[in-house]
Amino acid sequence: MKHAPGAGPGAATLEGTMATDYTTQVTTTVDSDKLDGLRKLSHILYALYAIHWLTGGITALIAIVVNYVKRDDARGTLYASHFAWQIRTFWWAILWYAVGGGLFLTVLLIPMAIGLWCLLSLWMLYRIIKGWLYLNDRKPMYPGEQF
Repeated sequence: MKHAPGAGPGAATLEGTMATDYTTQVTTTVDSDKLDGLRKLSHILYALYAIHWLTGGITALIAIVVNYVKRDDARGTLYASHFAWQIRTFWWAILWYAVGGGLFLTVLLIPMAIGLWCLLSLWMLYRIIKGWLYLNDRKPMYPGEQF
């Protein structure tokens, strides 16, 4: 092992083990910080989806944009499955809101549209709660799948 100029036998240069250990520690810290950030962001996104009924859907639109923007950052982590869960929930909800809207326009099927929207709200609430609980337990939404 080479020694730095003027250093004793106990000092190592960048080629030594200490440099490798230091690099690993830095990488671990960066990965840990990234994961903590993704975890906090996922909590915020679930909260935005949870209050979408109170904001006329604006917070859900903000959340879906953030989901798509940050999806690549989450790839390969358990948070990627939460992003996929949130994105799928959003698009299925949009589809069924539109179907309900079509039923509402027929006037005669207004009660069916209202019933559909009530069921859809319960389904979304279930998905938000389940996702948030899994996130709290640090569990992926789709075990065994890679995102």
